[in-house]
Amino acid sequence: MKTIFFKLTLLVTVLLFSFKPDVQEFQGQAFYYSKSKMELGGWGARMSEAQKKQVQARLKNRLEKTYVLDFNKEASVFNEEEKLDAISGATDSWGNNFSRGEQYKNIKENALVQAQEFYGKRFLIKDKLQEIEWKMGSESKQIGQYTCFKATANIPTKELSWYDFSWGDLRKAEKKTDSTGAVITPEIELTAVEAWYTPQIPVSHGPGEYWGLPGLILEVSAGNTVMLCAKIVMNPKESIDITPPNRGKEITKSAYQETVKGKMLEMRNNRGRRRS
Repeated sequence: MKTIFFKLTLLVTVLLFSFKPDVQEFQGQAFYYSKSKMELGGWGARMSEAQKKQVQARLKNRLEKTYVLDFNKEASVFNEEEKLDAISGATDSWGNNFSRGEQYKNIKENALVQAQEFYGKRFLIKDKLQEIEWKMGSESKQIGQYTCFKATANIPTKELSWYDFSWGDLRKAEKKTDSTGAVITPEIELTAVEAWYTPQIPVSHGPGEYWGLPGLILEVSAGNTVMLCAKIVMNPKESIDITPPNRGKEITKSAYQETVKGKMLEMRNNRGRRRS
């Protein structure tokens, strides 16, 4: 029964959308917020509850974020809203080096254009959209006034935050050999993703790296982070500018990752030489 309802809902919304005189005039804004669980590992086991709360307060801006997704039928622009630190009143300048910049996705052209700033240098990453093999489900739930359906996927973990940097990821990427001296190919770490989309807004957009479903993605759970849409404005009175960023050195995702890794290694080596 749920499957029949899903197909009818999708058919009706697509038909209604197709009768609009100019699909380029169709625009919307979706406002999301995200929450991430803090993982302290063995270090956290040695902390008191008061210390844990203090760390959580300090990292609040990194654990709780808000975003805006501007979209039309073919393209979208995703931006994080900047917040001041709850304690110091300043922006998180260090964290900004490894945060997602302004992100433009064009589904028709299979194009990603993302602006990143790393230690004062501007980069313009141009690449293809992340491929996602969604598994469609018939399970449904209500998010606000929208009926949403569930879809799941397994996505390479590093592709979900390719703009970030971790010394742990660097260690994992180091070449390892077996007893015969042959290089061991590292396993690709995958993240299980659960998404909820609504055919009532028949666009294949979503927050961050997520896209490709027959309706706007309103909720995503991946790893220790949940992202939820809190508000949607359809066809706002003022026209929205949905164009790609255009400032910075043009580079691919993989080349950008190598640039960041090279700079971080250089900084570590320079610190080592100063200490010696």
